[in-house]
Amino acid sequence: MRVKITMVCSGCKQRNYDSIKNKKNDPDRLEMNKYCKFCRKHTLHKESK
Repeated sequence: MRVKITMVCSGCKQRNYDSIKNKKNDPDRLEMNKYCKFCRKHTLHKESK
């Protein structure tokens, strides 16, 4: 049940990170504070489709 996801910056909408998650443990979308090289700061990154 592990699927590949893409993380999108909430500030500039750039797709910065790829990750893998377990759908059984995390059924809803992930949100993490990660560094965005385009904004040059830590911003909230959300899981996209």
